[in-house]
Amino acid sequence: MGIITRNLKPIVAATAIVVSFSLPLSAEGTVPDLLDQLKTADATQAKQVERALELAWSKSGSTALDLLLRRGRDAMESQDYTAAIEHFTALVDHAPEFAEGYHGRATAYFQSGKYGPAIVDLQKALQFNPDNYNAIFGLGVIFSEFDDLYRAEQAFQAVLDLHPNHQNATDALKRLEREGIGRTL
Repeated sequence: MGIITRNLKPIVAATAIVVSFSLPLSAEGTVPDLLDQLKTADATQAKQVERALELAWSKSGSTALDLLLRRGRDAMESQDYTAAIEHFTALVDHAPEFAEGYHGRATAYFQSGKYGPAIVDLQKALQFNPDNYNAIFGLGVIFSEFDDLYRAEQAFQAVLDLHPNHQNATDALKRLEREGIGRTL
């Protein structure tokens, strides 16, 4: 299983089955339309498009599954990572192709210091939604934690290719550049 982003080099070597979501939204358009808008939006517009994308990605199609996602996110806000992992695990058990369940659980694993399971879940999330710039950013953070700065740089650049106004990815790349990554002699 690997991580593949649209028109980008693989961040992790392997092959993944890529399934793109095309959930219809209200007046904003479909997910692909929103992703296109995100690439050209100014900072203010980008926030609105980002919210619409994240809302679309959070829709499982089931009220019960959406409730599990909300409970997992609520547990994350309360910093109850054990409960969050339990809710997200129930979600992925019932909806094994729902990317946000894996993304949420990856975040809870990361916050619990469980980097291995976090990486596995981020890979799974990106298998089902390769455009999830926040999941790619999460990989970049983990790569940075392990001083794999080359792959961290690739991940942060992949985020900016999808979402040029992603401030955390911009800041992370600047930090890497200060450390000498990305400079040529």
